[in-house]
Parts: sequence; C-alpha cells; structure tokens
Amino acid sequence: MLDRRTKGERMPAVHVADCTLHYELLDATLPWIGQPETIVFHHGLGASAGIWRAWAPMLADRYRMLSFDMRGHGQSAHPASDATLSLDLLVDDLFAVTDAAGVGRFHLVGESIGGTLALLAALRAPDRVLTLTVSNGAHVGGSIANLDDWKQIIDARGMRGWSTHMMQARFFPGTISPGMHDWYERVQSEVSTDFLLRAVRLLAGADLSPRLAALEMPVLLLHPDSSPFIPVALMADLKSRLPHSRLQVFPHSKHGLPYSHADLCAEALREFLDEMDAR
Repeated sequence: MLDRRTKGERMPAVHVADCTLHYELLDATLPWIGQPETIVFHHGLGASAGIWRAWAPMLADRYRMLSFDMRGHGQSAHPASDATLSLDLLVDDLFAVTDAAGVGRFHLVGESIGGTLALLAALRAPDRVLTLTVSNGAHVGGSIANLDDWKQIIDARGMRGWSTHMMQARFFPGTISPGMHDWYERVQSEVSTDFLLRAVRLLAGADLSPRLAALEMPVLLLHPDSSPFIPVALMADLKSRLPHSRLQVFPHSKHGLPYSHADLCAEALREFLDEMDAR
C-alpha cells in the first residue's frame, strides 16, 4: 500500500499457529466518508503485499485497503517444513489478519492461489464478504498447467533460477519497468521453497466446482488473455458456475496481471464497486 512507513519498517503482525503474519492497512479515505468500507487483498505464490500498491490511487480515496504477506512470503514467517498446511489453514490466516485489523465485513480480492483462497473464504463466511474479485485464479487446481516442473527447476537452478523462469510466465517483455521487474524477481527468489512446493501441491488438488453455486455475492473475474497456467476457457467455466458474476479479459497480459496492469485492474474494480454501491 501507499502508506507512511519508511523503507525497512516492519508491518504490524498477528501471530497464528506456527507462523507470524505481517499486514498493512492503508486508510487514506476522504475525511467526509464517515464509515469507509475495506478491501482485503490476497496475493499469490511468489508475490507479496507490495503488488497491490499501484492500485491505491484508484481506490484509496473511498476504501480502506488491507493487504498482507502470506506465510512463507515477504515479511511473514517461513513456517517449519513439518508444520500443518492446508487450504483451510491459509483461509484461517486471511481471517486472522482481518480480525487483527478490526475488519468485520469486506470486499475481497485474490490473485492466483489467492483467488482460489478468496473463493474458499467466501464459501466459508459469506456473511463477511461483500463482493469477491478473482484475478488470474482458478477453482479447479487440476486444470492448471505448467506446475509440475517447479520442483525440477528449483532443484536444478535454485529459487533465483525459478524466479527468472517465472518472470517469463508472468510478463510479456516491456510490460513492466526494469525497476518493477527487478523487485518482483527478487521477491519471488526469497519465498520459502518448502512452503511454495507444498502450497502448489495443495492448489493442484483443489476443486471448488460443486460448491460455487452457493455464492450469492457479486463477483468480478479479471483474467489475462495469455496466462500459461490458467486458460481463458477455465475462467469462463468459473463464471458459468457463479450466479452473479462478470468476466473481463485483458489483452497482452500473462499471469502477473494485477502487477503489470494494476491501473486497469484497479479501474475495473472501482467501477464494479461503484456500481454495487449505487444499487
């Protein structure tokens, strides 16, 4: 988020089982908005809370913005290799952060595995999720392509080599600045290897399809036209299973959509939320 912390300053933290999660809450809303709503952001594997910061100019005047580093990423702790891990535990982390920040009901945005977890969070606590936005995320992990080679790449080239490989999967050349490229590549290389490989196996085994018709809140689906992991057809299938959803596909974009196209994604979210507010 665009906040008042200096570089290197620690974010607030909440302690959960086997881990400490660091989060940040930006409240730069206009002073005459008496009770601003909160948007909660969940990043995907290899990223950090920093990927959402460029969304703030479009959203922060009206909405509080809460984001966090998921376990094994950024400033949050790297859990022990023998620690219990499940998708439900990762959703518990999300709710632990919202509770620590004093956020009851919220708009929820998730990307990649964060989108899968956002769907699961909305299924678990529909009374808390006002609207749901999924960016380049899937409901059926077994349909996600190009995940099986991650361990082989890491074994052969280390996390830095895996990060270099992933940059090609996330961004077309020239879609982000050199500074943005270097920051993201470094953030990826510092992720917990054990957590990354365990989490991607969990994702591959996920299938939320039978439960999605129960989601009654408005849903916005943001998707790249060229993700090497999730084809547009899979996102179209997700849309068909959600009663109140819309899908927007962004041209010339890969799996790093919310980072490379932050301004366009944030604009789409703002228009979506404004429309919901006007109802």
